[in-house]
Amino acid sequence: MTAPPEQRASVNGQSIAYEVTGTGPAVLVLHGFPQTRAMWRPVARHLATRFTVVAADLRGYGASSKP
Repeated sequence: MTAPPEQRASVNGQSIAYEVTGTGPAVLVLHGFPQTRAMWRPVARHLATRFTVVAADLRGYGASSKP
């Protein structure tokens, strides 16, 4: 499975990278230290059959900007 397209949101002057997959009620998944949103892709693939899964890179991690 290929990764969903990367999207970006500007929050308090910082760029936050995230990806969205699936349809249904929203589920937000956040990684721990020192991971990135990519760690959720195997789980998101299963959740996406019933939910809209939003996986974000926290500030300073992955493709999100460093504060």
